[in-house]
Amino acid sequence: MAADRTLRAAFHDEGYGYDLFGLRPATLSRAVRAGRGLYESYFRIDSRGIEHVPSAGPTILVANHGGILPMDAAMLCLDVLLHAEPPRIPRPLADHFVASLPIASTLFARLGVVMGTRGNARRLLERGELLAIWPEGVSGPAKRFRDRYGIQDWRVGFAELAIRYRAKVVPVAVVGAEESWPLLGKLHGIHSFHIPYIPIPATPLPLPTRYHIRYGAAMVLGHAADDADDPDRVASAARDVRIRLEDLLADTLRERAGVWR
Repeated sequence: MAADRTLRAAFHDEGYGYDLFGLRPATLSRAVRAGRGLYESYFRIDSRGIEHVPSAGPTILVANHGGILPMDAAMLCLDVLLHAEPPRIPRPLADHFVASLPIASTLFARLGVVMGTRGNARRLLERGELLAIWPEGVSGPAKRFRDRYGIQDWRVGFAELAIRYRAKVVPVAVVGAEESWPLLGKLHGIHSFHIPYIPIPATPLPLPTRYHIRYGAAMVLGHAADDADDPDRVASAARDVRIRLEDLLADTLRERAGVWR
């Protein structure tokens, strides 16, 4: 069962069933059980290539981002939890404002979400964990429907981390989220909990659009850890991952179009 897989995954227990960042596998196991219906019956996830996720060692999943709320991130993490062999627990890196959300921030921590600081990422990679990063940040979900699947702002910090800690990078294309819950508009000037904007969805709930998740071959960035201190090499490595992800997105979109015809 999926819940059993989660509990079998490697876990750094700091005492009383929690890790340093608040992850509690028992809570995550219940969430996987609750979310499986969305994964299998509502979004009907079509996943391929998960064998590219290394079975161990520091790894970074780098994915595109879209949709009103991070349903794409949730489905990607569920996909890993349900199918990676051996079982691995993905650690999504969240934007700073997530820590300010009452109640939700604690729940996210129990499910493995970590605030995306350099120190947190370093600690996770040094102990060989699997990170999930969306370099578009909040600009991904903020894109207009006409710009769907076009990569927005592309932060390069993930490349510096991958080079410095010799982590493999797996590009992941997620197609379906941007049709499922498109953005109608944004409310600015509301700064509660440091949220950059309030999204206005085009539909009250996400539509049951089928998701397609595609993992690309793992990439090794840079030649040595010292390359992480060279901004040009970091930027070049991040650009290489972006190109690989854009190609993977284009292939997935073409494949989906062929299925729809």
